[in-house]
Amino acid sequence: MKNKIKRLNALGQRLDHILGRAKEMELQYAEELDAVHPIYRKSAANLIHYLAVRSFDIDEYEEELLQLGLPALSDAEGHVMKGILNHKHLINSLLDRKEPISLKGVLGIKKSEKLLKKNTKLLFGYKSKKRATRIMVTLPSTAAEDLGFIRKLLANGMNSARINCAHDTPEVWLKMIHNVKTASTKQRKKCKITMDLAGPKLRTGPMIEGPKVVHIKPQRDDLGRVSNPSKIWIAAPDVPPPPHSDYQTHIPVDPKLFSKIKKGDTLRFTDSRGKNCKIKIKGKDGKAKVGKCSDSVYLETGTEMILHKEKSKKDQKSYRVGELLPKEQFIILHAGDQLRLHQESTPGESAVYNEDGSLHKMAHVSCTLPQVFTDAKVGEPIYFDDGKIEGIIQEVTPSEMIINIIHAKDKGSKLKADKGINLPKSTLHVSGLTDKDREDIKFVAEHADAVNFSFVNSKEDILDLYGELDKLEANIGVILKIETQKGFSNLPSILLTAMRKYPIGVMTARGDLAIETGWKNFASIQQEIMRICAAAHIPNIWATQVLENLAKKGTPSRAEITDAALAQQAECVMLNKGYYIQKAVRMLDKILRRMERFQGKNLRRLPRLENADKLLVSHEVYDV
Repeated sequence: MKNKIKRLNALGQRLDHILGRAKEMELQYAEELDAVHPIYRKSAANLIHYLAVRSFDIDEYEEELLQLGLPALSDAEGHVMKGILNHKHLINSLLDRKEPISLKGVLGIKKSEKLLKKNTKLLFGYKSKKRATRIMVTLPSTAAEDLGFIRKLLANGMNSARINCAHDTPEVWLKMIHNVKTASTKQRKKCKITMDLAGPKLRTGPMIEGPKVVHIKPQRDDLGRVSNPSKIWIAAPDVPPPPHSDYQTHIPVDPKLFSKIKKGDTLRFTDSRGKNCKIKIKGKDGKAKVGKCSDSVYLETGTEMILHKEKSKKDQKSYRVGELLPKEQFIILHAGDQLRLHQESTPGESAVYNEDGSLHKMAHVSCTLPQVFTDAKVGEPIYFDDGKIEGIIQEVTPSEMIINIIHAKDKGSKLKADKGINLPKSTLHVSGLTDKDREDIKFVAEHADAVNFSFVNSKEDILDLYGELDKLEANIGVILKIETQKGFSNLPSILLTAMRKYPIGVMTARGDLAIETGWKNFASIQQEIMRICAAAHIPNIWATQVLENLAKKGTPSRAEITDAALAQQAECVMLNKGYYIQKAVRMLDKILRRMERFQGKNLRRLPRLENADKLLVSHEVYDV
């Protein structure tokens, strides 16, 4: 008994230390707390209390609580002071102390949950039937022209539509928004519209142009016989095939030739290898003719084509293939190679070697952000293409850097144009707002419900954005994209500054953030972001590569199903565009609805297991 009293007294002393730290931090950050929006006053204070608790190593304290049968303090993220005072009350009761503890005005569990639900609803719209976690879908360009596509997304469970300002034009964005609003009205839904500012993009520049040639390749069986001829779109140069169609290539032809092509005709030509080939015309598709080809063909710009009419023994006049897009070029990099990254806009190209195998010219490519050359330091790591290629900076000048490649695939990794570059250990002085962003935000403020703010690194970035919104007298939601090590480190001060406006949210941009923070560290960092957001009652978006294989290829991997299930802990889950996006939305909706029976935000649920008393386990009753 004496030992138990001693342990309880020790716990009480630790609680007093934590309580004292919370009060100290309230005074220390009183100015920041006074500046937040009135709606966030209690949430901001709770965030400070949470950080006070986390400034202690409370693992031993939590273990003691469990040993004594008391609730854990780590479960009280949304109502920290209530948790501390409840613990103090329980310990005093066990020690038979009469010390009065007032809980008047202290944020409780129900109120904290209500705050988070309200903030979530304002940013991401109404919850779906039997699902509180919202689904955000990135709209492809086709959403501007296809109202039916939007209607299916809404029917399958989309709550919020995302438009990325890095792609398309204001005219296309406006059409997308019109379709979302039209479909929402018809289906009696209130789909929110969020728009991403592109932000400062650190990417590889263009590569040197390759030959203007396409490889037409039919499907063959195991014996090499053609099982499915190539399907070809034959049309004027300015009439491309529809997005996500099964046409293998677009052959641009002169309008004079197009007008003479009929079903049953044949186009005969010699390809770049001197091989005689033919394309059979099978019919019409809108403003194009549909061709089928059973030959393996390398077709170049300017290739001469002769039209052979089905009911004529004479060939028609010859015509030439129009301008084809140049074949995408890339640099092959191996571990041990060197790469020159430069500021000048010269197109990139592979290394050139002498006849004896010695290096004549180093592989090189440009960079889209010239500021990095003054910020990066020798010895710092650099990553390309979502971390597929890793290097160390060997030399750096104001205009270029020499990089030693230390990791790539055994057979070499391809580095293409417009691939991401990450400098996780470099202190980059890059603002979250670019000139393009300042122009785009005028459109966003007028037409969107919320703006997604890319590459937020500090509270100064927030103040910069708010300055632009104030100029426009805009009152829209703000979603902060955390995608750098610096952004994660500064998250508490970023949130306190952002809470000056209402409502706000946080998107965990897992692609860049995983590279910036390190793959082995990322899982715990993602959880930490969610905890800090929960303490501030700020809704969090679980983003990047959710059901990526399903959306793009039609079949999910086992790992991404598990990832989607864990995403239910967030207030919103974001899907990127893909040919099978409708299928991905349906699958995500079902996963999230089912998982709500088994887990809350930071709580495991234990629904009844039918026939558990008979040593049987079944989840059939929870099927959706």
